[in-house]
Amino acid sequence: MSHAATMPPARQTLLDVRNLGISFATAAGRLQATRDVSFSVARGERIGVVGESGCGKTITGLSLLRLLPQTITTIDGRLDFDGVDLATCTPKQLRDIRGRRIGMIFQEPMSALDPVFTVGEQIAESLRAHRNIGKREARDRAIAALNAVGIAAPERRYDEYPHQLSGGMRQRVMIAGAMICSPQLLIADEPTTALDVTVQAQILELLRDLSEGSHMALLFITHDLGVVAETCTRMLTMYAGEIIEDAPVDLALEKPLHPYTSGLLRALPRLSARRSALPSIPGRVPPLTQMPQGCRFRPRCAYARAGCEAEQQMRAAPDGRRVRCWRFETLDLPGATA
Repeated sequence: MSHAATMPPARQTLLDVRNLGISFATAAGRLQATRDVSFSVARGERIGVVGESGCGKTITGLSLLRLLPQTITTIDGRLDFDGVDLATCTPKQLRDIRGRRIGMIFQEPMSALDPVFTVGEQIAESLRAHRNIGKREARDRAIAALNAVGIAAPERRYDEYPHQLSGGMRQRVMIAGAMICSPQLLIADEPTTALDVTVQAQILELLRDLSEGSHMALLFITHDLGVVAETCTRMLTMYAGEIIEDAPVDLALEKPLHPYTSGLLRALPRLSARRSALPSIPGRVPPLTQMPQGCRFRPRCAYARAGCEAEQQMRAAPDGRRVRCWRFETLDLPGATA
């Protein structure tokens, strides 16, 4: 890994999320999906958001563009994007930002792509909506974008429909569409899940090059800690709707401060000795209706002690990291190199 194991120097903040709380109206009453989610993204910074399914990663990303169902969703807190509060901005402001200044790669390309338009038309439409260019130029740029994400014969694929493409090719179309307007921030929700290893490496290299060349910030939502290690400079660990650790990637991988981050790292197959039992975290992420009091990870934590039943706040470590664990200074947790 090439990232320095220290907190990076301060850069100009592009996105500043403060006390984000997302709740949904259900038959069982209003349920809190995330609480006290606070983080910032600097221009050109690449941040990985990791955690098990159900931890709140995807809905946090969707909330930034107000893509959650408005009739049942309540968003509290402030989402400051370059001086605009995304939580309270007007529909016009949001239209100007979506696709042009903030792009998003969705987890399910078949449901995100419109089946009645060709994939090329869908990419070009986004470009023409946000840029003052003609149909021919939009087509040429869309074909170039398809070529950039590794789609063979992009001129022919431009005129094909989503059902005519494989799952991996549809995912690459989604990536091309998200990047076509050169956004300042790209939210990528499991963007390489359906791709084979070779194409995944190409896409990750493309995302890194775009970030470094154009100072595009990247919020990379994934289960794959290896992808985060290769692509990102900072890692946010989420559990049960809360950020529980915020650290540079190398520090998080080598010496995690939270037991949950350590458990995720120890559960990676490549970290276990051959023919040994694969370490795992007992239990599962609690449902929204059964959130434990105090530390939400406490029922699954081998390090839990009296005092963990109290609500945990984010604490600053001497090296600048943040962690939601009152015992972090007394713990010596194994990381990826342990």
